[in-house]
Amino acid sequence: MSSAREKFVAFAFCWADALIELDQGRRILFAAGATRPLMGAPAEQLIGQNFTQLVDPKDRVLVDQLLAMTSKRGRIHNVTIHLLSPDGSKHPVSFAGYVLPDLKDHHFLALRSTTQLNAAGDEEAGVERDKETGLLTGNSFSEMAVKQLNAAAAGGQAAEVTLVNLPGFEKFYEGLSKDEQAVLKNTVGTTLHANSIDGNSAGEIGDGKFGIVTAAGMDVAALERTLAQATQAFDPTGKGLEVSAGAVPIDTSGISEEDLTKGLVYTINHFREQVGEKFNVKDIAANMNNLVKEAVQSLNKFRGMVGGNDFQVAFHPILHVRTGAVHHYEALVRFNGNYEESPYKYITFAEETGMITEFDIAMARKCVEWLRKNKSDRVSLAVNISGRSVDSEEYAKQLHELLDQDSWLKDFILFEITESARVADLQRANNFTQALRQKGFHVCLDDFGAGAASFQYLSVLEVDVVKLDGSAVKNAQSAPKGRAFMKALTTLCKTMKVETIAEMIDTKDTLEFVRDCGVDYVQGWLFGKPDQDPWSFIKKLDRRLFS
Repeated sequence: MSSAREKFVAFAFCWADALIELDQGRRILFAAGATRPLMGAPAEQLIGQNFTQLVDPKDRVLVDQLLAMTSKRGRIHNVTIHLLSPDGSKHPVSFAGYVLPDLKDHHFLALRSTTQLNAAGDEEAGVERDKETGLLTGNSFSEMAVKQLNAAAAGGQAAEVTLVNLPGFEKFYEGLSKDEQAVLKNTVGTTLHANSIDGNSAGEIGDGKFGIVTAAGMDVAALERTLAQATQAFDPTGKGLEVSAGAVPIDTSGISEEDLTKGLVYTINHFREQVGEKFNVKDIAANMNNLVKEAVQSLNKFRGMVGGNDFQVAFHPILHVRTGAVHHYEALVRFNGNYEESPYKYITFAEETGMITEFDIAMARKCVEWLRKNKSDRVSLAVNISGRSVDSEEYAKQLHELLDQDSWLKDFILFEITESARVADLQRANNFTQALRQKGFHVCLDDFGAGAASFQYLSVLEVDVVKLDGSAVKNAQSAPKGRAFMKALTTLCKTMKVETIAEMIDTKDTLEFVRDCGVDYVQGWLFGKPDQDPWSFIKKLDRRLFS
């Protein structure tokens, strides 16, 4: 026995029930420990057998990919697989493996009777990974991808980003048993890691959509076949899922790591949102480098507008539903001096690239400056805050520093938390809102009814006002049970001592509908369009609407 093997055996028995050594062809060269209960045969009878044949067919792709991955990472963390006994029964075992420096062609495997499942690998500070598969989640893949691309370029190695699509994966996955789901998910994750440049740079982007940082020239067709084969093992028809993948080199020259990350985040979000029969991952991949560059150019342009204060504020009134008195104005951003153009595309771009916190604080500063200049007019403003900014400690710090400069601001500003970007941590968001409310600022939950999470938000976030999304109002107005639903909603809010605002009030009929449903305040084009002059509405308002 070699010194390397002796060290392996001595150390591994602290953890494992059985140990085996494989050659390049997956044949067992050495076996020791409790092999009979785990593998159905004493150690001496296992010598020469192909290890893969002792594995449940549904786990074989997973095992192959795990073994392939050791050449890059040197080790496999404990992952659950199922071994076959001669009588056909299956035994779940926790499976770990190593490749030692002086025996690079051999795999040393440690097996333990357990159902523990953990392919995530070592924890990394600030990196989000799925606990079962070890796949990067959220924006962590983009951040890791940029680091790997830059590291490869610095080392003179060519690297690429490969996008992978498994259409119908979510539905296919839901049709499996829990045990099958665990194996399939782990197989996909391990396969992607095994093909990544360092065995650790793969991420889950969306339902059935994945990304990998790969060495240039990686066999994309082979990856497609392996993943398709993995799904076939779980399909009674043997058909499995079609898999498509596309690789593209990303030009990192002349772009900062921060900007490249933001550009890649934006591009990958574009990939995640693609659906339908016309969607082709290879087309997305082929154009990916251009998309990243365009995103970086747009990012720099947007950063210039924000940094240069090159945007305007338009005001839109919120009126009492019965008297027509202006309660406050919503401060709306307008770019390029165009008060008719919706800023939606700019705001969503800022949210997707991580620029939204910088913009939100710039908007807050602009509104505070306006209030300081017009303090004597006693106009109150509602300032929007993206859900992403709510999660930002830096944004909260800068916002409170701004508000603490003038104690009187609490009487003239309220904040609207928008649902255009989903709030990631509701408890953290509630801490954010309470910090503002404790200083005397009112907080409004915007876009209520626009998304499935609205009631969850309302149950956790302690707010003063709820703004009913315009589309929800229109739907309630046209639905047979809509009036009853809207009345129940306003009653719920009154019970919680929360005021309500209905937006998108564009007709007198809609005004009368929300008034009858018990809404407190209204906003919409019926009373005028957003304008840089907040007092213009008073002159133009048709008082007959409230008579």
